[in-house]
Amino acid sequence: MTLRSSRLALARDYAILAAALALVGQWVAVHASGVPLGPVAETVLPGLAIFGAATLLSWGAELAQLEIAQALALAALALVAVLPEYAVDMYLAWQAAKDPAYAAYAAANMTGANRLLIGLGWSVVLLAYWARTRQRAIAVQPAQRLELFTLLVATCYAFVIPLKRTLSVVDTIFLIGLFVCYIRVASRGHVAEPGLAGPPERLALLPKPWRRAATLALFLLPAYAILVSAEPFANGLLHNARRLGIEEFILIQWLAPLASEAPEFIVAVMFALRGNPTAGLGTLISSKVNQWTLLVGLLPMVYALSGGHLQPLPLDARQAEEFFLTAAQSLLGIVVLANLSFGIWEALLLLGLFALQFVFPTTQIRLLLGYTYLTVTLLYLASPVFRRSARDLIRFGWR
Repeated sequence: MTLRSSRLALARDYAILAAALALVGQWVAVHASGVPLGPVAETVLPGLAIFGAATLLSWGAELAQLEIAQALALAALALVAVLPEYAVDMYLAWQAAKDPAYAAYAAANMTGANRLLIGLGWSVVLLAYWARTRQRAIAVQPAQRLELFTLLVATCYAFVIPLKRTLSVVDTIFLIGLFVCYIRVASRGHVAEPGLAGPPERLALLPKPWRRAATLALFLLPAYAILVSAEPFANGLLHNARRLGIEEFILIQWLAPLASEAPEFIVAVMFALRGNPTAGLGTLISSKVNQWTLLVGLLPMVYALSGGHLQPLPLDARQAEEFFLTAAQSLLGIVVLANLSFGIWEALLLLGLFALQFVFPTTQIRLLLGYTYLTVTLLYLASPVFRRSARDLIRFGWR
């Protein structure tokens, strides 16, 4: 690399860092000033802050890989990258104890975020890698059987939730307990040098005390911005949906998760474009574990704390359908990856099935699509290769 190109790359990376800080700083300043905003600005500005905060958190988690075990670092990266999603969903669950209408929004936000990860995120990583290298498959690391088995246990349990149509403290105990077990096992790995690029690469070159201070700042500043953005962003979405005659459910289920998870998708795609698709896919698999265990488990706990009781969070008929569809999609995703390979036809299958729910957004189609996921899963398991892979995954988890 020439001196000129090196300087350009340096200037570009610091410009990206400054832009992300500006997205966060603009809302922190507006929030502190108390200036009244119009209906569009009250949604767009905190939404941009959440986007910028998620980007900074992703960089902070990448830097943290220099200090902690590799498997735990991927889990931490996935966890902090979805903190904006957690903040929005926890606010909706907190409000649900005071206004029952918010119960549907909390479940909608969670199911939308989960289905985005598999239906869009996993597929986009492989398609980006294929577009750059023409490689038609991504190898999944054997160590990620831990994530896949955790997902399998959580998914099997999730099929019970639409049957009872509630999220209770019992669900909290099981799912958060499962997440804690996952983190404990993941923390036993070894520390590895991560492949950093962009702003994290520049910050990693700082002396260790400064690097650690920068890492801490990349957690604290966006965490505060997310804290003060979640409520106005969620309320702004609902307000604008009513004003424009759009169903509130749709914006909460898809627009809010897409805004909060876009930086995570970008990080995963950048891994793929840099020739490391396994790390990109691994980050999104870990995110799925976090959302399908910790996020779901926190909803009834927050609801109970807000209401000052142990009553379960109720799910109406539509939410039960959404849960069933999300669990069915998750099961297919696990079976597809059980042989530790993710091919382009499988990516297109997940992406196509995911897109169908937008073409035919009705109760009958949601149920039919859920059963389609289960049918395709059974067809995969009819293959000796995938059946053997599923048995190996279960044996791994049992050990």
